[in-house]
Amino acid sequence: MPNYTFTVNGKTVTVDAPADLPMLWALRDKLGVRGPKYGCGINVCKACTSHLDGEAFNPCVTPVSECSGKEVTTIEGLADGDDLHPVQEAWLEQDVAQCGYCQPGQIMAAVALLKKTKNPTDAEIDAIENVCRCGTYFRIREAIKSAAAKL
Repeated sequence: MPNYTFTVNGKTVTVDAPADLPMLWALRDKLGVRGPKYGCGINVCKACTSHLDGEAFNPCVTPVSECSGKEVTTIEGLADGDDLHPVQEAWLEQDVAQCGYCQPGQIMAAVALLKKTKNPTDAEIDAIENVCRCGTYFRIREAIKSAAAKL
């Protein structure tokens, strides 16, 4: 099998994997990075949302070969040591999580939105396609607005 080298949360890593192995499985099974969650495997639920070179992407449908030489950031790489990212802080302040399963992907999608749009409208926030089975969408929207005010 070929080797693929890329950066995960600031650390250069190399994995031995088939070219078509979804990046989610390279992260979770080969590298032990558990933040991105498996939900559907077909780019619908977006529980695995992470960043590839600073842009939101879904590693469940992205082959590891497409990530070679690039920078992957997962929820584990968002905080700066013990200092949470403002979106993570807002999630806690707004008491967003219930079961919490989708929250890493939700947070990563929110961070990507706030990189593009400093003060998103409700419609822009609602356009985030990450699924939350607990239905905390109102609190997610409030957390994103709160984080936007801090950034």
